[in-house]
Amino acid sequence: MCASDRFFYLSRQKYESPCEDAHFEVVHFDPLCDRAEFKLKSVKFVPMEAIFSKRAKDHAAVFELMLKDRELMTAFDDLCMMSLDVLKGGGKILLCGNGGSAADAQHIAAELTGRYLKDRKGIPAMALHSNSSHLTAVANDYGYEETFARMVEALGRKGDLLIALSTSGNSANILRAADQARKQDILVAGWTGQTGGRLKALAELCLRIPSGDTARIQEMHIFLGHILCEFLENKLFPE
Repeated sequence: MCASDRFFYLSRQKYESPCEDAHFEVVHFDPLCDRAEFKLKSVKFVPMEAIFSKRAKDHAAVFELMLKDRELMTAFDDLCMMSLDVLKGGGKILLCGNGGSAADAQHIAAELTGRYLKDRKGIPAMALHSNSSHLTAVANDYGYEETFARMVEALGRKGDLLIALSTSGNSANILRAADQARKQDILVAGWTGQTGGRLKALAELCLRIPSGDTARIQEMHIFLGHILCEFLENKLFPE
């Protein structure tokens, strides 16, 4: 790649993210110094409204698929009843996930221990990644795949419920947590994308969102989390 081509390439990369297309003009090129000067001639930006419209339609399409997915709806109904039984029996809900799924796990736990739609007593729930000292110590000493399994071992009790979120269903530390939960007679509910991955075989219930798009899967996970919170509030604290 000659210098002019290289500068053209690097300049284009600078504008690539917010643009659909960009056009440059090299105004001066000095081969002896291996330098070039250029100017941006025109840029075609993708309007925010176009991105919004596309993603909103993608989002709605997955919702439509969910409403028609009887297996998913049945599994979610079973999960709601399972969660209610666990809580009425004195158990708690443990949640785990990585990245955006960790944020969803913590979000759902907060709605349960705090409040969602009504003032009431706290519902026992915990996101397993919320102790950063535990997370870093276990990852350093035993490996990242053991981070949630150790927390399940320490805090989980027979009769509890583990909600394990993994868009792929194949995250190593999520699989280890599910395996550890089963050893302790803790119920496991997997929240995944369309295939269920290896987590499906380790869970009593697996909520498989009918999509392979990580963003859409996570949007559906938090929607289901809100519905679960509303269901539990209504059942445990009827007006």
